[in-house]
Amino acid sequence: MKLNLFSKLIILLVLLQSLSSCKVGRFIVYNFADINDHKKFPSRLIENDSTSFQFTEAKISKMPDSVTVKKEKTSFETYLEDNETVAFLVIRNDTLLYENYWYDYNRSSVVPSFSMAKSVTSILIGIAIDDGLITSVDEPVTTYIPELKDNGFDQVSLEHLLQMTSGLKFGESYYNPFGTVATFYYGRRLRKAIEKLELENPPGVGFDYTSGEAQLLGLVLERALNGQTVSSYLEEKLWKPLQMEYNASWSIDKKKNGLEKTFCCLNARARDFAKLGRLYLNKGNWNGQQIVSEAWVERSTAVDTTKGSSWEYQYQWWIPTKTGDFMAEGILGQYIYVDPKTNLIIVRLGKSNGDTNFESLFVSMSSYYKM
Repeated sequence: MKLNLFSKLIILLVLLQSLSSCKVGRFIVYNFADINDHKKFPSRLIENDSTSFQFTEAKISKMPDSVTVKKEKTSFETYLEDNETVAFLVIRNDTLLYENYWYDYNRSSVVPSFSMAKSVTSILIGIAIDDGLITSVDEPVTTYIPELKDNGFDQVSLEHLLQMTSGLKFGESYYNPFGTVATFYYGRRLRKAIEKLELENPPGVGFDYTSGEAQLLGLVLERALNGQTVSSYLEEKLWKPLQMEYNASWSIDKKKNGLEKTFCCLNARARDFAKLGRLYLNKGNWNGQQIVSEAWVERSTAVDTTKGSSWEYQYQWWIPTKTGDFMAEGILGQYIYVDPKTNLIIVRLGKSNGDTNFESLFVSMSSYYKM
């Protein structure tokens, strides 16, 4: 039987619909993670407070005029645009020195955090310890996820997860539709996927960056909250106290009884991401209120190589140099950079990393403002 064009279209639509219901299908339909992913997955709303904190806006923008690339000078704004930046903010001493948007993005545009959410998850773990919901980072993960005992996780502590030294076996490539990270990102059964996790190496031997450890922390947090969702806890402990300007959302694996994808997928605006940087710049204090303990912030941003950890990565935060700066970082070039030496916060959000090294750019900008 020869099919007409209409019949072929119907079959194609049915095929796409069936594909989108499974992990591999969603990978094929959506392909690679992109800046519009917050529109593709179910999520939980995170509401802001009625009063928002506003940075003072400088009357005159204070930014380098140009940047030198391959021995040639180019306009700083052109450089940012050419490298697919959609938002760039520079804040010093609570003053917004520079703010600009490209590619039809603006102040109210939502951008997914990707792995910057790992740093936010770490903040929430610190707050949960302050609240007595979690005893300490020395607790084994099996205290909260006992189903992992049969997989040998008894010796894996929460600190191993925070430092990414658990020895977890995890395929981090987004390009492989059958890989572990694709299961976590596109799949609809995160809890079941977590139950299948295995160890590749003994915990505490060495650092290996995997999204699985951040997602394990998310499930630990959910279990510790005893019925409250991770998004609700974020709203209560961070979003409202920090007087965020806008509502946010956190993508979950499925609509009914979904689990937050805590290794990624916090969806918010540039100015509100900057407030997370301000919180840590001020040692966990927000206008006189201690949101998370100063000791947690200091531990999260200290250079440490004990117990197999890498000095470049501490408690789900990246450490660019050994001079005190730190940053949250996500795929496609999402950054919250903080340098306490210069009271500097930089937020860069983008469609991709472009052809540049933003980490080096931030460090050089910190030196610029120091001068």
